[in-house]
Amino acid sequence: MEQLDLIPHLFRTEYRKIVAVLCRRFGFQDMETAEDIASETFLTATQSWGIEGVPANPAGWLYNVAKNKAKNHLHRNAIFQEKILPEIITNASDFEEMDIDLSPQNINDSQLQMMFAVCHPAISTESQIGLSLRILCGFGIQEIADAFQTGKDTINKRLLRAKEKLREEKITIELPAPGDIEDRLEPVLTTIYLLFNEGYYSVSKNETLRKELCLEAMRLCTMLIENKLTNKPQVNALLSLMCFHASRFAARLDGDGELVLYDEQDTNLWNTDLISKGGYFLHCAAGGDRLSRYHLEAGIAYWHTQKADTNEKWESILQYYNRLLQIQYMPIAALNRTYALSKAKGKGVAIKEAVKLGLTDNHFYYLLLGELYSGIDNKAAQQHFEKALSMAKTESEKRAIQKKIEYSRYSPR
Repeated sequence: MEQLDLIPHLFRTEYRKIVAVLCRRFGFQDMETAEDIASETFLTATQSWGIEGVPANPAGWLYNVAKNKAKNHLHRNAIFQEKILPEIITNASDFEEMDIDLSPQNINDSQLQMMFAVCHPAISTESQIGLSLRILCGFGIQEIADAFQTGKDTINKRLLRAKEKLREEKITIELPAPGDIEDRLEPVLTTIYLLFNEGYYSVSKNETLRKELCLEAMRLCTMLIENKLTNKPQVNALLSLMCFHASRFAARLDGDGELVLYDEQDTNLWNTDLISKGGYFLHCAAGGDRLSRYHLEAGIAYWHTQKADTNEKWESILQYYNRLLQIQYMPIAALNRTYALSKAKGKGVAIKEAVKLGLTDNHFYYLLLGELYSGIDNKAAQQHFEKALSMAKTESEKRAIQKKIEYSRYSPR
């Protein structure tokens, strides 16, 4: 990987790890300092590597620089406090014992504790998720704004208030008491889910699939499963869902990086190992008496990994969507349900249901209508595809829709 590509990649994978460790070391009172040190570390890398070249172990180099910057910060604070408050700090040399531990185990522990600390009930759920995406997932402000479908100013104000609240409440960075885990787990899972979705279908950057985000979401979810306090059925269901989706990565894009729609995917490219892992975690999710959205979405994803295009498959998917929408209405789920309805009951029935949705501000709505009208009224299908094209957000998606338009234009009715 060339330097120009390497630093943004490392920023995405390592920035959040450094911030989590430093925040755990400094506390929320010094959260901005932790973020500043992590940012300065990457600025130093950009300057140094441009002259000296990329080191043999880039991540290790970043960790060493971050450690030194953090220890310098602690040293300056220790000297200042010794001079100003000698009765509190009697020996500034004790700072040498203030090591910054960036070992894999401490990174995992720090991230796990940070996830729950940020998702404290003292701040709103939206702020919990937004701050988690910022600190633990390395999202930019625009990416968070896109995830919440709001403006950057709103997100900036929300994050600022959340940080102030964490400081005011003197929230410590640690796992909550066992009795509080269940309630605090929901926003943590939502954050991981949003991280995976941003990778699976990215709108913030002109890319259709950002695998590194999906893999990071799976890693964070695995951390929850490996801890006995957080190894809950809904956590297993979420990891199952992500495994099933990840199993079709290789088939989602063609050799030119173009989006390949589900019906056109080469099923031989599906990863059977990930499908098996998805089945294992779905089995682990069967315990307990609570049916979460992740259980239902994992069930839907499971059936999408079954190659046979049978009525049983689409009836099962349809029933999962029916139950999912009863738990929580989501426009994209309603659209996907209508597609499953067309496969199970026919396009005529599905068209009537699709029109009722009226999701005219969503380009997937018009893409769905284009699919449903194809072969029934190709002129109407073309009009809907053209509307979807005018609203599409990524170039890859636009090219895929353009192919649909060409096909509908020259296909017999």
